[in-house]
Amino acid sequence: MKKLLYIFLILTYSAFAQDKIKAELTSKTNFNADSVIGIDNFGTTFYTLNNTLIKKQEDKLLKYSNVHLGTITSASNFNPLKINVFYKAFNTVTILDNRLAEIYKIDFNQTKPYKNVSHISTGSDNTIWVFNQDLMQLELYDYKTKTIRAKTLPTESNILDIASNYNSCWLLTKNYIYEYNYFGSLISKTQNTGYTNIKESNENIILKKDNTLFYIDKNTETTKPLNITNLLISQFFVTNQIVYIYTDKELYRYQLKLK
Repeated sequence: MKKLLYIFLILTYSAFAQDKIKAELTSKTNFNADSVIGIDNFGTTFYTLNNTLIKKQEDKLLKYSNVHLGTITSASNFNPLKINVFYKAFNTVTILDNRLAEIYKIDFNQTKPYKNVSHISTGSDNTIWVFNQDLMQLELYDYKTKTIRAKTLPTESNILDIASNYNSCWLLTKNYIYEYNYFGSLISKTQNTGYTNIKESNENIILKKDNTLFYIDKNTETTKPLNITNLLISQFFVTNQIVYIYTDKELYRYQLKLK
């Protein structure tokens, strides 16, 4: 009986291990930052330190700081020509060009009607996705015309995280994961089984649960864990098939082996 149980456990473990996506560690570097925003295909690193957004390209540094707007809540370099920086305390977003010069400032306290924004993410053209906390709905906001291009129905639970590309937006809430298209139409709605963070890469989704990352393939819609262990994941982001993990002291670079 014990022998049969042992064989069963071995087979179960093997099946689970085979379901994992291989991730090969390619580099590990010491890194000092408050938060790491992203690294593009050319190795340009965007991060925040002492409430300053920094763009590091080789040995060249560009910096952006706006002390009048308080602490940086989030930032995105998805569109390197229109980098957005969100200051939640002041309900304000600044849009920067590729030299980190401010080209637009969006003060949601001045919009009509007023918007209480809790999360933002990049959209196409002159738009950003904003989550209206008072209405509990996602809106695609055109900051040039100051109009809403699209909006969703109210969500059923509090929002945890948001991710987007030029065509779609994913909303991670306490109970569900929503996917919306550019017109605000609901594409999918799945149960959230404990995920707390979400990232997007070429329409594929990476989710964090506890201290494990999970990959959802856009074609198969299957969810598989990455075989990355023994790391205290403070932040993570994805560039194509490369996963970066920041542990508050070190930056790890993993190459995904998807085939």
